[in-house]
Amino acid sequence: MARDGKRGGIGEFGGAPIQTEWGGSASSMPLYWMFEAAQASLGPARAMADVGRLYFKNPANPASHTEWGRKIGAMCEVFERATRRYGKPEFGIKETSVRGERVPVTERVVWSRPFCDLIRFERGVGERARKQPKLLIVAPMSGHYATLLRGTVEAMLPDHDVYITDWTDARLVPLTEGAFDLDDYIDYLISIFRFLKGEVHIMAVCQPAVPVLAAVARMEAEDDPFVPRSMTLMGGPIDTRVNPTGVNQLAIERGTEWFARNVVTVVPWPHPGVMRQVYPGFLQLTGFVSMNLDRHMSAHYEFFNHLVDGDGDSAEKHRDFYDEYLAVMDLTAEFYLQTVETVFVRHSLPKGEMTHRGKPVDCSKIRRCALMTVEGEKDDISGVGQTQAAQTLCSNLPAEKKVHYLQLRVGHYGVFNGSRFRSEIAPRIGDFILSNEPRATAKAAPAQRPAESEGVSAGDDVPPIAPLVSGEDAPPSSTEAAPKRKPASRRPRASAKESEGVG
Repeated sequence: MARDGKRGGIGEFGGAPIQTEWGGSASSMPLYWMFEAAQASLGPARAMADVGRLYFKNPANPASHTEWGRKIGAMCEVFERATRRYGKPEFGIKETSVRGERVPVTERVVWSRPFCDLIRFERGVGERARKQPKLLIVAPMSGHYATLLRGTVEAMLPDHDVYITDWTDARLVPLTEGAFDLDDYIDYLISIFRFLKGEVHIMAVCQPAVPVLAAVARMEAEDDPFVPRSMTLMGGPIDTRVNPTGVNQLAIERGTEWFARNVVTVVPWPHPGVMRQVYPGFLQLTGFVSMNLDRHMSAHYEFFNHLVDGDGDSAEKHRDFYDEYLAVMDLTAEFYLQTVETVFVRHSLPKGEMTHRGKPVDCSKIRRCALMTVEGEKDDISGVGQTQAAQTLCSNLPAEKKVHYLQLRVGHYGVFNGSRFRSEIAPRIGDFILSNEPRATAKAAPAQRPAESEGVSAGDDVPPIAPLVSGEDAPPSSTEAAPKRKPASRRPRASAKESEGVG
């Protein structure tokens, strides 16, 4: 993708409308200022609502024991939460269980760049002596913070040395740090792989499936010794022409120029990234919510009733979910628009037209890094087959290094979180990782293996059909209890003839 000037990507700005390399102009420049003004104007009402919530929930207040008082308190809390600006959540993982032993967990930043920190979840001193496979979870840069994958991290911690990419909110990065586009994203990934010396397995959740595959392809093309041992692509838009969803169709119908004109705005003062062009988090959140508006409205209505009925457990589950879901971050405009153009409009990767720093991204060069693709039957963001397309693109990867798994009865969020992820998907990923570890490590740290099952196939061809935009729309969390894990069985790899997923 061509760059212009010193910053690259989207273009220069000043008093005139900001011109973009897609021919549009950032006509929505005042949008961020309007949002900030609206937030400020709601401040007094939000403060009064919070006072009302506390007043009508105080057991010393006789009204708190009446239905009328509980309804007033519930209305105040719903209003305050609906108008609040949510900050970045914490992972808050304090401990994990390893072989029946509870060990402490601490977060440590081990690699850092302006737009990303690499966090390692270090376990107790005794556990560090037990070598287990390194797992790098590449979190999506598509609106939500990496903490959305808290459940993913918790599920993988017992059997893996876990790292995660913690992407930085673009409004917090000063313009002096330069631009950040899709090429920069791939550069960051390659740098992290080399930092970990290739002794790592990659798990890419949704949006990063494309840049992870591109990064590995570029490293393989150059015979880089630090190529990861395996990569697991989960619900990612590898080929958005396959089973296109409504999100995909929107990207095709609108085109990149429309997004450049209507959703790109400028970070206002006093944020550190003032005057940086971004696709703001509040616009992304609007898109996420609108995709399942009736479900979100129902969830808030049920939350109101839980508060009135005094159902504290259910109300707390609602708070926990929406504290995470409503916390969003800004994306740099150059990264967002280049991703829309490359992945969703031009379909550059599956067509063999994608480049990185002017060099071709050829997935057929991948010969060493094993590949697993995971999809959800009811995924309305990345249609079934879009991620599996990577199996066909990696045409020179040996069949024994290619595995595909389709999980029945889960949507996009369920691919990487929830009860079925913990009981069905995570064990299979652990088995795949273990089978691609050096023999000595595999013997030292056996992982739980999944039951013999349906739903896994190795390297099936994907018939071309037709187009996906990425968005991490996570529907309200389920209260479903996790089913018991089936007895483990030792199986080095999946058969090419195994088919549908296990619900």
